[in-house]
Amino acid sequence: MTHLHTPAAIPLAPPTPDPAIGVRARRDDVVRLVAGTTLWLSLLLVVWWWLTGGGITDLGGWAAGLSSLGRVTGLVAAVLLLAQVLLMARIPVLERAFGQERLVRIHRLVGLTSFDLMVAHVVLITWGYAAGSVTAVPATLWDLVVNYPGMLLATAATVCLVMVVATSIRAARRRLRYESWHLMHLYAYLGVGLAIPHQLWTGADFTSSPGRRVFWWTAWAACAGSVLVWRVALPVWRNLRHDLRVAAVVPEGPGTVSVHVTGRDLHRLPVEAGQFLTWRFLGRKGRTRANPYSLSAAPDGRSLRITVQDVGDGSGAAPGLDVGSRVWVEGPYGRLSPRARRNRKVLLIGAGVGITPLRALAEGLAYAPGDAVLLHRWSDEPIFADELIALARHRGLVAWGIPGARRAPDSWLGDGVEAPTDLAALTAWVPDVAERDVYVCGPGPWADLVVRDLRAAGVPDRHVHVESFGW
Repeated sequence: MTHLHTPAAIPLAPPTPDPAIGVRARRDDVVRLVAGTTLWLSLLLVVWWWLTGGGITDLGGWAAGLSSLGRVTGLVAAVLLLAQVLLMARIPVLERAFGQERLVRIHRLVGLTSFDLMVAHVVLITWGYAAGSVTAVPATLWDLVVNYPGMLLATAATVCLVMVVATSIRAARRRLRYESWHLMHLYAYLGVGLAIPHQLWTGADFTSSPGRRVFWWTAWAACAGSVLVWRVALPVWRNLRHDLRVAAVVPEGPGTVSVHVTGRDLHRLPVEAGQFLTWRFLGRKGRTRANPYSLSAAPDGRSLRITVQDVGDGSGAAPGLDVGSRVWVEGPYGRLSPRARRNRKVLLIGAGVGITPLRALAEGLAYAPGDAVLLHRWSDEPIFADELIALARHRGLVAWGIPGARRAPDSWLGDGVEAPTDLAALTAWVPDVAERDVYVCGPGPWADLVVRDLRAAGVPDRHVHVESFGW
């Protein structure tokens, strides 16, 4: 293990611990509870409408039962599909409360469930309309698509959603660039929009009472409004307001550069240390492609800094950015920030370029000398070593470097560490780890190993804040 700190250093101006630590985290707990409750109540409501509309009674006949099951799977799939839109709409209150890691997990679960139910809806409804005859299903499906109002659009919606799900499978994602996958994923919005006429024209369960009409129109309006406001209007307004430009490109190490960005009124941009934005650099090839990069320095109201490692695609073009070229951002996003904090003491654990948001947190968090510990594992050469030493001297950060390749496939530590287990090393370096908030950033599989040992060390899940990369 390598010392990156100076143990005898005396902080020049230690900040006063924030008395509001944990307040925002508790508010986010309430938001998550309300959001989850709203979704479950919506699902229960549409199922209740199905029940009161003869859903159970219709199960007594074969063909009617198939159609009835098709109705309820369609209703539940529609609710979950709209929930998907809200999850993708970048609504700030949800982004702040859940964070990207949790939103991605929920998005994946809800998306696959809604897709499976949508497929079940198509199969069951068609089979029911075919009077329960398997051999009549193809002809019935053709008749439904061609002759029923809204069905051609619903078919196009289904194709869009199939494409989104197919490209979200892990094997398919590995063959796609992140930017291409992200662009194709936006077809989910088109799929939802194309499905609406079918629901209005042929779905009695959607429009057969004033209550149903109010519920569905409100849900659709909320989704459309959220997308227009948070995915379109807000990014346009912020970029026009702040007029971000590249101020400098500074090498940090082999294949790694820091990009400094300036703009107008950056003190009004609601971004915190540890968060990330999606970046488009307009003065280069591939300017339309967005890449997510975390801030590598705490925002000071005058400039922003990201640090980019060359892993191909857009990141490889970062060293060639022209000073003065325009920058377009969306965000900020992510919960790897001070708002997730619940304890006075913190532990920051990063691997490779995953040190970037942690370096920003080491600068931006309020802590007393010794209350913040940073563990950084790298394979070739560390970045920010001088900056971390300065933070140790002026802020009292305790920073340790863990060099070398991983010592085993199931280890998150470098091969220079002499300890029987990763857990033994962790608890030896940070004996009070269970009393700390822990921020983790690195490749997904590596981060999973870190979380495994944090749980074994007694750290509650609500005190572990993870941001992983590699998709």
